[in-house]
Amino acid sequence: MKDNKKICVVGLGYVGLPLAVEFGKYYETLGYDLDESRIKELKEYEDRTMEVSREEIQQSTSLKLTSKKEDLSKCNVYIITVPTPIDKNKDPDLSFIKDSTSTVGSFLSKGDIVIYESTVYPGLTEE
Repeated sequence: MKDNKKICVVGLGYVGLPLAVEFGKYYETLGYDLDESRIKELKEYEDRTMEVSREEIQQSTSLKLTSKKEDLSKCNVYIITVPTPIDKNKDPDLSFIKDSTSTVGSFLSKGDIVIYESTVYPGLTEE
């Protein structure tokens, strides 16, 4: 197991961004999102969702932001915070969870930790 913990927050929406910003104040943290324009705006200390302020982002001095999958290889704690929308039949769309799990899974080493901070039904992670 890697000696130093490096946290990766996958998905920088209304759940993931505040979490990444807060962790980034105290721990080496990577904020990962597929949306390159989202990463660009956050690097300019702007959050169009207004979940965090410019000052909060600036205070998060150990937070790095990326849209590059390969950057996840440097982490050993992964917190997946992607959306789980429902369709017209009220069935959950698990594609975001499955895609992010596959991405993170390709970088996992023995002893790494994966946490799901998304709304999922009981037993999903076992499936």
